[in-house]
Amino acid sequence: MFNRPRLLDQVRDEIGKRHYSYRTEKQYVGWIRRFIRFHGLRHPAELGGAEVEGYLSHLAMQRNVAAATQAQALAAILFLYKHVLGIQLPWLDNVTRARRPKRLPVVLSRAEVRRVLNELHGDYWQIASLLYGSGLRLLEALRLRIKDLNLDRRCLLVRDGKGAKDRVTLIPEVLVNPLRTRLKFLRAAHETATAAGYGGVELPHALERKYPRAHLEWGWQYVFPASKPTRDPRSGVWRRHHVHEQSVQRVVREAVRKAQLSQPASCHTFRHCFATHLLDSGADIRTVQELMGHASVKTTQIYTHVLNRGGIAARSPLD
Repeated sequence: MFNRPRLLDQVRDEIGKRHYSYRTEKQYVGWIRRFIRFHGLRHPAELGGAEVEGYLSHLAMQRNVAAATQAQALAAILFLYKHVLGIQLPWLDNVTRARRPKRLPVVLSRAEVRRVLNELHGDYWQIASLLYGSGLRLLEALRLRIKDLNLDRRCLLVRDGKGAKDRVTLIPEVLVNPLRTRLKFLRAAHETATAAGYGGVELPHALERKYPRAHLEWGWQYVFPASKPTRDPRSGVWRRHHVHEQSVQRVVREAVRKAQLSQPASCHTFRHCFATHLLDSGADIRTVQELMGHASVKTTQIYTHVLNRGGIAARSPLD
């Protein structure tokens, strides 16, 4: 039997060198561990393309996983072989691919969005309002730092978004005063936390080694910090983390239930509504593409299919 902790530690080291997120590290390590167990705890160096194909086909046929889940498992295994073991796998032609369905996103009407937002309060109302009013993904909103807000210009900077890209998007006018009030409260809370010894936050990449005191600076603090400090899973240091995403998801689910909507909705639904309602109000699709951070306008075009354009705009002969 191989020394499993040592191999997984090598995986973690290689992930850390590439500045992947802790979430990605957990997912990759989990998939690699499941891949090894599927093949009877044999060392991956003893396996090859056929075994990888067999595992991925098992996920699609026996486990019936979604296409995105299968793709994530493949990415983790390829990372293991390429960056940890230094082995180039042959092209995986014989993998049974999970089918990726082509579905339109769920989009609420403006009235339905208001009904959901009316069921939210405090931090959760502000977070959901940013998802809808600025087109942010949930983690983009939770990872906002003080220095990323420009309330005078009514814009914010999304740093290291999906695809490791930065972008600028707008801040809704109705959120400007609530955010100003929030910053005043956070300033006092930050001073209290710093005096208590846990006022620092996690910094991206190697900034903490380069600027040892930067984690205590006001501009680096989270706009939506958690109420209590937590221990950093990598460094073990007590830090002020942002609000946990599952807390927001749980509260939004409850708000959707109370709003008695006819279709399911989640935090990401607000982002879909942002794009669709902008296009519906006459915004240029290239502008929406830039605000959403899409690499291709083809991704943005999906929201034109949600609107009453194209075939749905035709008048039924029954009418």
